[in-house]
Amino acid sequence: MPMLSRARLALFVGLRYAFGNRGQGYLSFVSVFSLAAMTLGVTILIVVLSVMNGFDREIKTRMLDVVPQATLSRPEGLADWAALRDQLAVRADMTVAPYVEGQALVGFGRGQAPAVVYGLESAGLAERIGPHMVAGAVQALAPGEFGVVIGQLLARELGVVPGDKLLVTLPELSITPAGAFPRVKRVTLVGVYRVGGQLDNGVAFLHLADAQKLFRRGDRVDGLRFTLADPYRLEGVEALRERYPEYRISTWQDEASDLFHALRMEKTVVGLLLSVIVGVAAFNIVAALVLMVNEKRSAIGVLRSYGATRGTIAAIFNVQGCALGLTGIALGAVLGGALALQLADLIAWIEDLFGFRIFDPELYFITRLPSQLQGSDVAWVCAGAGILTLLATLYPAWRAGRLDPVEALQGAH
Repeated sequence: MPMLSRARLALFVGLRYAFGNRGQGYLSFVSVFSLAAMTLGVTILIVVLSVMNGFDREIKTRMLDVVPQATLSRPEGLADWAALRDQLAVRADMTVAPYVEGQALVGFGRGQAPAVVYGLESAGLAERIGPHMVAGAVQALAPGEFGVVIGQLLARELGVVPGDKLLVTLPELSITPAGAFPRVKRVTLVGVYRVGGQLDNGVAFLHLADAQKLFRRGDRVDGLRFTLADPYRLEGVEALRERYPEYRISTWQDEASDLFHALRMEKTVVGLLLSVIVGVAAFNIVAALVLMVNEKRSAIGVLRSYGATRGTIAAIFNVQGCALGLTGIALGAVLGGALALQLADLIAWIEDLFGFRIFDPELYFITRLPSQLQGSDVAWVCAGAGILTLLATLYPAWRAGRLDPVEALQGAH
């Protein structure tokens, strides 16, 4: 039998075995179950990975609204920061602004909480936290007024509202005739912002001039912070490291590398755990093919007696298993992609239908389930499932190819 004819025979019979068993009861059920299991496994994997991508994006987006995207600094601070800012401001892909940063305890009444205090110019304050204000106004941070803006969680912990007087305690001592005491400054709460997560609990903002006085910087600043046109493209910042080796230049990826490493590791672990579902689906394909081989012993004997080789018989069951698996993978990719793209709207519809909120904005930093479908995830899931499907067909196909045609025909009578 010519090779082309053998290939056509394997393809035709394999596809017929895969999708033409409607009248064969249990075999038909096992085939449909195998296909459905593969579809479900691929769908779940794609949706879960998309949700984890969405959480990763939300964390990065919200963090970049508060945390500097990149900074240039040196331990002793910058005295000539204005000239340096003018040199760097010629780049069109970034804006540059001075900042002061310090640690402090923010207190009200008997309550106190640690916070990182940033001092920024008015324009920088309005740009970074203006869109996230939930009470008060960031424009009230005027130089000399010692106003402060804090996060919603910190305001709730201290029980304060705009207009209250807060005490900022610095990790420094003031020497007086009565002894040494921590430096304390009374400031006025002028606004509350909400970004989400722990960023609402440990970050406070002052005007740059007030922060310079509070932390005794004089005319110096701690560094320059960059706002990038695209915070995910850091080539311009890397070029600055070569141009200004005397300064410490860091990016948001450097400062939060542990967090994002943990997120990547979590995504990998969850993906591996959920891959068990695809593995079970592949095992179902093995079971379906083994049952099919036992059921088709007489047909195998007839094909062998007409000249079909062992390889052709094995290829028939390879085709059958791959047809079931690849169909399930294709359906899962389409269904998973569609669900991932519409997941936020679907969850919102369920919330409206049953009248409850899955993500209470008072408890979580999100109000909708985030989802971001990535083509690379779909490709990896489909490729992995395809490899498992191919491996699942090897043993049943090998077993079918080794059947003796005489014994197969005798066993049929």
